[in-house]
Amino acid sequence: FLSLLTENLLDNVHINFDTGSLWILNLVLGLVMFGVALEISVNDFKPLWLKPKALILGLVSQFILLPAVTYLLIIFIEPLPSIALGMFMVAACPGGNISNFISYLSNANTALSVSLTAVATLLAIVMTPLNFHFWSMLYAPSSNLIQEISISSVEMFKLVSMLLGLPLILGMYVNYSYPVLAMKLAKRLKVVSLLFFICLVFIALYNNLVIFKDYIVYVFWIVLIHNLIAFSTGYSVGRLFRLPEDNVRSITIETGIQNSGLGLLLIFTFFDGLGGMALLAAFWGIWHIVSGLFLAALWNGKSITKETIA
Repeated sequence: FLSLLTENLLDNVHINFDTGSLWILNLVLGLVMFGVALEISVNDFKPLWLKPKALILGLVSQFILLPAVTYLLIIFIEPLPSIALGMFMVAACPGGNISNFISYLSNANTALSVSLTAVATLLAIVMTPLNFHFWSMLYAPSSNLIQEISISSVEMFKLVSMLLGLPLILGMYVNYSYPVLAMKLAKRLKVVSLLFFICLVFIALYNNLVIFKDYIVYVFWIVLIHNLIAFSTGYSVGRLFRLPEDNVRSITIETGIQNSGLGLLLIFTFFDGLGGMALLAAFWGIWHIVSGLFLAALWNGKSITKETIA
């Protein structure tokens, strides 16, 4: 009875995150995407037309396979509906802003990582709302919760367009028009925006410390398993199609490092900080940095011959 009561409470808990903090999170995420875009040029898209195999496989791993295996994991472990929604949200987001940095540390194909970040960010404008809506409606418990909240996929599409599309276009424009300035800004923004985001996540958790302590046990192990499966999905795709080792590493990282900041913002905007969703996305945002750096340390010592995108 107590377990059932606790579960019901978590599905109805809402994380406290005021309007001012939400606006700051909006700006920080826009700044993060702008910083990423400063290092993206039109030339980064050329592999899509010249040798698209690895790029296409990376996108398939991110936008098709990861949401699908997330659905299977949810069917298997049957988490609380709000946590299931959080898992669907994270799986629907594009690669995280630190994926290029982790790829660099991992001796992966950084060019492929940048290309995947650029194309995935563009596709996410459509694919994130689409994937989230499709998979969450397919799972009955989360579907019932969504119908109670009555979110608009169109409004989510508009917000994602503003958060991802606009900063990406502006960043690429600065890169094209002022390449030297873009490189200088990119180095600084990468560190500053990441620190800002981490601080915001910790502030959100600190302001809701009681909720976090009471319910982290429901989230901790799920995030670890989900993140491990995400990495494994990307790695398996690369190995199955016999890609070069550096490409396999890039796809692994791009699939396992998700833009949980975008997910967290969408949760606060459309779900009013729904407990299970917000806790899962916030903890994922912390954990994938840890797991990504661990993977980078593991791979960094294993040098490989760099190859072009296959």
